[in-house]
Amino acid sequence: MDKGKEKQEQKYCPVCRESLELVLPNAIMGVDFKVRRMCACERAKEEQQRLEREQRQRSMELERNRSVCFHDKRMLDWNFAHDNGRTPAMEKAKLYVGHWDDVRKNGAGLLLWGGIGSGKTYLAACIANALLGQGKKVLMTDFVSITNISMYDIQEYVQSLSAYDLLIIDDLGAERKTEYAVQNIFDVVNRRWESGKPLIVTTNLSLEDIHQETDLAKGRIYDRLLDMCTPVMVIGESKRVESAEKKKDFFKGIFTTEEGVKN
Repeated sequence: MDKGKEKQEQKYCPVCRESLELVLPNAIMGVDFKVRRMCACERAKEEQQRLEREQRQRSMELERNRSVCFHDKRMLDWNFAHDNGRTPAMEKAKLYVGHWDDVRKNGAGLLLWGGIGSGKTYLAACIANALLGQGKKVLMTDFVSITNISMYDIQEYVQSLSAYDLLIIDDLGAERKTEYAVQNIFDVVNRRWESGKPLIVTTNLSLEDIHQETDLAKGRIYDRLLDMCTPVMVIGESKRVESAEKKKDFFKGIFTTEEGVKN
């Protein structure tokens, strides 16, 4: 077969002008045959579709992780972008996220402590949302919930926590003080300690309260926490008071408007 004629008979993409066929020699039959091939346009389109599928999968996974992370859905909106303050604790929280690879490698956690309403939970949720946005798996729960897990489910629950890159437990000291409840907390904290993965804990307890704990069982928990977590004092205006003031302003506008209409 004339090679020039063979070239003319091949099919080409009208856009990129690449051949749409690949000529393969058949040594047995002695006759060349053609197979379909993708041109540059088709390869680019397939690559774009692959990237879009991966993006959709990442988005779906991120939403799943966010839905699992928080027991209080208000926390989904708590992030660094919505906070105008530049407190020392907030700056440390941002650095914690910014150095996550080193944090994860060293299993470094935080103990966020301070007065009621100082913003400890808010700060922890900001860290959680920032890491969730990076595709990390985070779980934020509280000590009360852990103490309420039954003796039949606690071991399975403890094992499940290993799936999370970061575990955040809110409100140390608010849990029930029964022997069983304290044992649940120790099991969770100890397993995290053994795993070498980061843990963040918030508490209204002072460092003095923690260091001077005389109860042996709780002392074991605090020893593990202080070994894993660097204390960070959180000082700020009460988020609860701020929220209450916003609601007052909201209703003030409604009530004023309604009174004006009536008058």
